[in-house]
Amino acid sequence: MLWWGYLLMLLALIIGALLGFFLSQRYFKRYLEKNPPINEKMVRAMMTQMGRKPSEKQVRQVMASMSQHK
Repeated sequence: MLWWGYLLMLLALIIGALLGFFLSQRYFKRYLEKNPPINEKMVRAMMTQMGRKPSEKQVRQVMASMSQHK
């Protein structure tokens, strides 16, 4: 009867790890949809810091290339 206890603990650990992984993955995807890591304002700021005067076309090209890589 002792080995049933160990088996149940191992099974609970595996199920908990899988459930935790999938729930955290789902939470992180939702978080990134609500709070994208970069937006047009940030692209303009980065280009300005690099010494470039960003045009609207350049900003849109950068945003399009970033959304294409998702």
